[in-house]
Amino acid sequence: MKKELRDVPVKKNERMTVTIVDLTYDGRGVAKVDGFPIFIEEGIPGERVQIHILKVMKKFAFAKITSWEEKSEDRVESVEKNLIRTGIAPLHHIKYSRQLEFKQQQVEQAMKRIGGFDNIEVTPTIGMTDPTHYRNKAQIPVRMMGGDVELGFFRKNSHDLIVVEDYLIQDERIDEILLFLKAQLNEFNIKPYDEKQNTGHLKNIVIRRGHYSGEVMVMFVTRKKKIFYLQDIVENLKNEFPDVVSVLQNVQPKATNKVIGDTIYVLYGREYITDELLGKIYRISAQSFYQINTVQAEKIYEKAIELANLKKTDVVLDAYCGIGTIGLSLADKVDTVYGVDVVPEAIDDAKRNAKLNKVDNAIFEVGHADIVLKQWTEEKVKFNVIVVDPPRKGLTEEFITESVELNPEKIIYISCDPSTLARDMKLYAEHGYTASVVSPVDMFPQTTHIECVTVLSK
Repeated sequence: MKKELRDVPVKKNERMTVTIVDLTYDGRGVAKVDGFPIFIEEGIPGERVQIHILKVMKKFAFAKITSWEEKSEDRVESVEKNLIRTGIAPLHHIKYSRQLEFKQQQVEQAMKRIGGFDNIEVTPTIGMTDPTHYRNKAQIPVRMMGGDVELGFFRKNSHDLIVVEDYLIQDERIDEILLFLKAQLNEFNIKPYDEKQNTGHLKNIVIRRGHYSGEVMVMFVTRKKKIFYLQDIVENLKNEFPDVVSVLQNVQPKATNKVIGDTIYVLYGREYITDELLGKIYRISAQSFYQINTVQAEKIYEKAIELANLKKTDVVLDAYCGIGTIGLSLADKVDTVYGVDVVPEAIDDAKRNAKLNKVDNAIFEVGHADIVLKQWTEEKVKFNVIVVDPPRKGLTEEFITESVELNPEKIIYISCDPSTLARDMKLYAEHGYTASVVSPVDMFPQTTHIECVTVLSK
């Protein structure tokens, strides 16, 4: 290793003064020594800083800031270091207006570097009036530290718990309930999970809150079913917080990174909460996908509807429909919506949501999009609009080919990763489908995540 690193211009534990010249996709500052990049947590372009080199690789190094000689005007001083260390809010040291510019630039770079597009307009990022306390869901590990039950978040790239009480980006009611539960867990001496030994009872607490309804669901993720005093905690919880309408227990006996297991028990109230999105009511179960930021989800759907310029004669395929939020938001503007998803519980919710909102032109089926699609095409269904909202890995080449074979007029693409969006747009362009504009939406302020919406057409 020493021989390989012989020509690297920096050494581990070396201290030096550098100027931050750029930001990486994950929000680290970049400085260069003789062209050699050094990635620096919490650095902002334009700052002159003293650094301590932490780790040296063949092509780059990592460092931390020990002091500032010149600070950026974009710096926010009231910074909670743990929110950066855990990755909860890695950009909250940067002014929000600059965060929005950074995200627009990230999308522009992805379009050019990965997609090879020089002529696509990337609009300014659609932000929030208040970019804090927006998350309607929390998934919090429970561990024993110093003899006390603690809640928090894992340090980046580890399973070392850092205690957090104000998460900055979570709904404030969720934070209140977490503090109450921490006190209850200590009072009743509930034993938290020990990962190394695969012992203990309580692994995680998952909380969801309806942004408009205010309804709260609390789910205890446990290693086994029987937990002494858990029902006492549930009783105290519902008495203290009348807006808690659903308390569940999820049993996850496996030692795995998968947080939620297969078995769910109702300890109190309903097995779901409800909320609104663009005026429609949705039933949300524990395992259903529902957009984390309700306010921004409405903005991204509105932008999709605006860009698509939908017609009353359109027949829409919603290929990753979840509980039906996108399809049902479009339903009153088109002829028919067909939705498909691999999660049976999500499709059950989608069907219930259609009934709940008296939408009779939406059809939902469980299965892989390509298989269900063949069934519908055999039934002579002609789709002229396709909506895709895939996971971070984007679309498969097979799906892109199959979607093109349907010869739709428009493909609405909602993306949670600009890199895979640019890659997929490049593949669509080979089939003659292109876009003139991409609109970033800041679904996750204070973080590096970026949502985008675009419409492809021939």
